[in-house]
Amino acid sequence: MNEPHAASADSVTARDESAPHTPPATAPQAHVRLSRRLTVVSLLALIGLGLAWELWLAPIGRGTLALKVLPLCLPLAGLLKNRMYTYRWLSLLVWLYILEGLVRATSGEPARVVALAVAEIALGLILFTGCVLHIRLRLRDARSTRAQETVTTPS
Repeated sequence: MNEPHAASADSVTARDESAPHTPPATAPQAHVRLSRRLTVVSLLALIGLGLAWELWLAPIGRGTLALKVLPLCLPLAGLLKNRMYTYRWLSLLVWLYILEGLVRATSGEPARVVALAVAEIALGLILFTGCVLHIRLRLRDARSTRAQETVTTPS
């Protein structure tokens, strides 16, 4: 079990946790950068939609529901630092916002609220897709890099 390629299957996460400021060994592939941009842009759009919805477009009460976007602000730092763990838990968190959109879209509210809810659902699904895509692509790239290192390193 002391083989160099027998490291944990999740060495990307281990590297992120043990040295959060260590740059990756190789530059990220174009598809990984694209999935990261998709995730960050959709998260910012979801935050913007939530704030605009509850403060200006269709506020309920005194706008205190705008606080619902605070949990979405937490992963911003982790996404910008490219931490794999953040992508993983954000892919779970976003389902709360998708569910809120589903509830508000089907609860018989005015057409404006239904349109905002559909936008929230769409942005949430885009965010989830971006997270999952980024995780899969990074793990695949890490596996292929590890396989190349094992092939090029004589035993």
